[in-house]
Amino acid sequence: MENWMLILGMLAITFATRYSLFAFPDLRFPPMVRQGLHYVPTAVLTAIVVPGMLLPDGQTWALSLDNAYLLAGLATILIAALTRHLLATIGGGMLVFFLLRWWLGQMPI
Repeated sequence: MENWMLILGMLAITFATRYSLFAFPDLRFPPMVRQGLHYVPTAVLTAIVVPGMLLPDGQTWALSLDNAYLLAGLATILIAALTRHLLATIGGGMLVFFLLRWWLGQMPI
């Protein structure tokens, strides 16, 4: 029963926050809030990606040169900074990641 109450509570909060933007169409945020919201996608993506780079097994820190996730992540950041092109960043990052995994002998095949 507690799980269902938790699920229903999360549903109500999610619905209320998303519906409020449609229920009050004339709602305008102050400039400081709008400026802060500009950084939300970057912060969320960073919060998702960085733990995978630093903790690839989910247990221990892997700050070494045999961590293909960390090295490919850093290479991807470099590609993004140099090219400013989304497709080049994704393709280059994946290519670097798979080449590193192959070179380090970490491919599952």
